[in-house]
Amino acid sequence: MKNLKKYLLSALVCFIFISCNSDDAPVANNVTLSFKNTFGNTEIILGGAASASATVNTSDAGQVHHFSELKYVISNIRLVKADGTEVPYHVNDLDKGAMIIDQSQAASLQYIMRNIPSGEYRQIKFGLGVRSDINTLDQVRFPKFYAAAGANDTEMMWEWGTGYRFTKIEGFYDGDHKPMSIHTGSTVEGTNGDPSTYTQGVDAYRNIVLDLPQNAIVGSKAPRIAIKADFHQLLSGKANSITLSTGEGMDDNATPNIHTAVQMIKFVDNLGGNGTTDSKGMFSILNVEN
Repeated sequence: MKNLKKYLLSALVCFIFISCNSDDAPVANNVTLSFKNTFGNTEIILGGAASASATVNTSDAGQVHHFSELKYVISNIRLVKADGTEVPYHVNDLDKGAMIIDQSQAASLQYIMRNIPSGEYRQIKFGLGVRSDINTLDQVRFPKFYAAAGANDTEMMWEWGTGYRFTKIEGFYDGDHKPMSIHTGSTVEGTNGDPSTYTQGVDAYRNIVLDLPQNAIVGSKAPRIAIKADFHQLLSGKANSITLSTGEGMDDNATPNIHTAVQMIKFVDNLGGNGTTDSKGMFSILNVEN
């Protein structure tokens, strides 16, 4: 009888222990994405034409340049578990699953993904820009993102109103500080002002795929994934070596002109990869903190 009581008591303790552990184990937690914008390994400091503090970069072709403004859109975020299961994060909702990274706003460099299912994740995927199927200036469907993109200090919309800018880079180049203005984004073809004639032109959206150096463990922990964006690759990328020039000729590229789309895709392929053999572009993982 005593042995039976001991057995029942032990079983009850084990049951309570297991139940408590099961109840305490979170089914989801947050994941923070932290972005660091650099020239090589040097974090970028913005500045005007004559700034003494702005970070100056020299391209592989020897052209000096620095930025006064640096913004880009991240959307369509997916985390991939160790078993290959892909977990999307509000991929069809720009209000909940997209962000505008702005080097002048420190808060924008940290993005919290909430209620990520517990598990171990080995890879992250995200878009540089906005997928073509939701790349419309839809104030009704995505009022929060629409407002953020159109704010005076952001201006991540094309003036002709058919979609979002994916990157917006302003700055200066060469020793005489000539202005540079590099804007990328998908384009449309058709009759200006008649949306019924619009068709996809240049598709500037790029899908980024990055392996994590160690698994991000979500559950009892809320990991932080540090992502580096190396803007040295703007002019010196895997796809193209670019030399900036100002004008309105077919090869000029430093400021917007009627030929911008022809040259723009070179910047797109450097920053976001060419969409086929390069799916990293300027991005890499610095570390994972569990």
